[in-house]
Amino acid sequence: MPLLVLRFDLRNPAFAGVTLTDRYAAALEMCEWADANGVLAVVLSEHHGSDDGYLPSALTMAAAVAARTSHVAIWVSAVAAPFHDPVRLAEEAVVVDSISAGRLTLVLANGYVPSEFDMFGVPIGERVARTTEAVLAVRAARDGAPVQVGERSVKVTPAPDRRNGRTGPTVLLGGSGPAAARRAARIADGFQPSNPEAWEVYRSARIDAGHADPGGYLAEPTGFTHVSLDPDAAWERIAPHALHESQSYGRWAIEAGIEGASGYRDSDDAAELQASGRYRVVTPDDLVAELSADPGALLVSSPMMGGIAPDLAWESLRLIEHEVLPRC
Repeated sequence: MPLLVLRFDLRNPAFAGVTLTDRYAAALEMCEWADANGVLAVVLSEHHGSDDGYLPSALTMAAAVAARTSHVAIWVSAVAAPFHDPVRLAEEAVVVDSISAGRLTLVLANGYVPSEFDMFGVPIGERVARTTEAVLAVRAARDGAPVQVGERSVKVTPAPDRRNGRTGPTVLLGGSGPAAARRAARIADGFQPSNPEAWEVYRSARIDAGHADPGGYLAEPTGFTHVSLDPDAAWERIAPHALHESQSYGRWAIEAGIEGASGYRDSDDAAELQASGRYRVVTPDDLVAELSADPGALLVSSPMMGGIAPDLAWESLRLIEHEVLPRC
């Protein structure tokens, strides 16, 4: 059976014609569907100050997902740690982990969009130090140790539930360069890099420090796959949302000076975007053939990518449930 991941960022652009309340309700219903259909993980992403309402409080959403599910892993990937008070972040992580009975993985990253740093009044030059402080704070709270923030030593309560082998929230460090990789090897439970080169630096650092080999690179689940009986008709409805997502990420990349490395472009050419392979619309038969050739394949579904309406998103999920998973 393939490994299926659902990803949500809850973008809700005005042209989508969906209320935010309805979109959040649909996302939680889809998480329940994920729990009932053996989905590996629900992944939530966070950004701030976006005109389309991109999810700004992923841990709040994670708590709602935890309350509506029982089995599926919950990943918050990623939180830009510099925008969060480390003690408050540690408290929230422990609470969500308790609600979920130990299913939370929290990826903390430096952030990269300059306007977000302006929004919170955080100097971008402090982002590495702030992220490091946040990682250490969440891990200390999880382990029942005092949280050190500057000159303050703080006891975070409640302590996580450690019954049945649970350890509290898993804390990964996100990043893309060798410095982040070596930092993750020192201070985090793991590393979620954006490229395989950074992973190899992390892997070497872990081995050199006497830890077990973490194995080969596993890319963070990204991309978009929609299943339809009529891919051409579905693409006509999906294209505006794919353009919106690509343009939005592309503009952030331009703002941050990383346009060439992001993989997204501020382009209005839907045909070019479709040809890139980043946004796929396939039939059930095509997807079954693809997954059958690689039984351990990771299938990423971002069902409401770029503000796709819930009804169209459900069409894909139901086809995956009834026409794809039983045949793989």
